[in-house]
Amino acid sequence: MAEKIEVKISSRVRNRRVHMANERTFLAWIRTSIGIMAFGFVVEKFALFLKQISYFFGKQAPLPSGGYSSFFGIFLVVLGTFMGLLAFVRYKKVERQIDEDTYRPSRILDILLALSVIAIGIFLAIYLVHSI
Repeated sequence: MAEKIEVKISSRVRNRRVHMANERTFLAWIRTSIGIMAFGFVVEKFALFLKQISYFFGKQAPLPSGGYSSFFGIFLVVLGTFMGLLAFVRYKKVERQIDEDTYRPSRILDILLALSVIAIGIFLAIYLVHSI
């Protein structure tokens, strides 16, 4: 039993740089998910901002895109939350793989982020074209 604990401790000490790199990657994913959630909040409140600005200038112009910003903003907040959860799952999985010396890269979170950014870009382009 004592040998098992010593092996585990020495494995963690030996791989501390790898564990710290894993933690930095996790924190980068968390920052990304917070950024997506913050962007979603801004998008959701953008329609309200446009309405207040139009009242301020005395114009009651209809809002562009028929209120899609609320739906899209809520979607982004949920997406950011989901990505934060996936980042934590990935962090713990990689941590276990590092300890067991069986690391295999996983592409699911990378693919999800790339597809999300592409979808956000397409939606924003459509939204801006319709608001002209």
